[in-house]
Amino acid sequence: MTKLATIEYTNRRQALLQSLPQGAVVVIQCAPVHIRNGDVEQDYRQDSSFYYLSGMVEQQTTLVLTNGVDGPCSSIFCRSKDKLQEIWHGRRLGVDAAPRALMMNQAYASESVAEKLIELLDGASQVVYGFSREDTGDLVKRSLSKLRGLTRQGKTCPSQLVDLDPLVDAMRLFKSSAEVEQMAMACDISVAAHKRAMSVCKVGMNEYQLAAELHHQFSIQGSQRVAYGSIVAGGENACILHYTNNDQVLQDGDLVLIDAGCELDHYASDITRTFPVNGRFSESQKTIYELVLAARQAALACIKPGAVFTDMQDAAVKVITQGLIDIGLLTGALDKNIEDQTFRKFYMHNIGHWLGMDVHDVGIYKIGGESRPLIAGMVTTVEPGIYIDPDDANIPSQWRGIGVRIEDNILVTEDGYRNLTAYLPVTVADIETLMAG
Repeated sequence: MTKLATIEYTNRRQALLQSLPQGAVVVIQCAPVHIRNGDVEQDYRQDSSFYYLSGMVEQQTTLVLTNGVDGPCSSIFCRSKDKLQEIWHGRRLGVDAAPRALMMNQAYASESVAEKLIELLDGASQVVYGFSREDTGDLVKRSLSKLRGLTRQGKTCPSQLVDLDPLVDAMRLFKSSAEVEQMAMACDISVAAHKRAMSVCKVGMNEYQLAAELHHQFSIQGSQRVAYGSIVAGGENACILHYTNNDQVLQDGDLVLIDAGCELDHYASDITRTFPVNGRFSESQKTIYELVLAARQAALACIKPGAVFTDMQDAAVKVITQGLIDIGLLTGALDKNIEDQTFRKFYMHNIGHWLGMDVHDVGIYKIGGESRPLIAGMVTTVEPGIYIDPDDANIPSQWRGIGVRIEDNILVTEDGYRNLTAYLPVTVADIETLMAG
């Protein structure tokens, strides 16, 4: 497993502090522990923005950054070494080793954060923390309350509170070269897993068996976890956009839609392919599939200098709507159908979303009410689809229950794009060849 170099996190902390006024103090906490059931904890996964700035995976950790007159300073509050606890729950980095391992200026025990924060906030110009984190807000407000009570001792309480989330979100939207390569590795793992699923799929398998093939491939290649709940949807289950039951038998003559991606060192991949259970597309399936494929191609062709995010959706909608008119599932003029959004009956979601440390990654989609320009360093999914209601008696029977989505992970570059999932078969011929082999 490859991880980002520690200097990557140091550079991010410096960049954040450089965007803030002198005297600013940043407070960011790790992810809380969640209980699965009884006294069993959920698999711990670090908060993305905390990890983005610290590189620290442990629980009960707080990062405080100060932009002081003597220069920037990083303080990490982490668990102390404890032999008994480490026997039961695993090794800890510890206070003594943390500064060097994480390239921080200083480290303190986790239990001292409330007291030490009062000292770090004294004289600060502003306190910057994520307003979305109620626990961090409580910690900051308790510290400020105590600091106000010390004004007679010459302490000065900052009066300005600033939301950290938009600042870090804007940084995370643009991936460094190291992040791009990490995401490319995550995509390579997921591509191999999808190929495996295509190659072993056969009539009579259960959806969960294909899911197991995917997850096995993720793990043996070094992925720590899935990036989201895997979707393995056979037949009409593919018309349920977030289907995760994965418990039905795959039938001869059906398609199966797999939407699955792994996570590698906190970076997600997100891929969808749709293919025939028996290895051969029927004519109706092929018609719908190639219509979705054409919409994908039209969306990708929009990714170039000067494009905005909604250009991709507009291009995909135009292709899908015309195609649905051509096969009789919609009637009337193209422009009128687009204006009335009749296509939403069959294509009810948008073209994609930002991708990064979260599968639905941070970053706004509009600036000043207008669609955001596509700029080098952004990573987005491109995922058009068509889903035809299996129970709609007004639709000819050959189309009912067909659900198709094709999803790739796309890096915006200076002159266009790089498809990070390009090595996964996507044409009818290539999919059928892989499955026949």
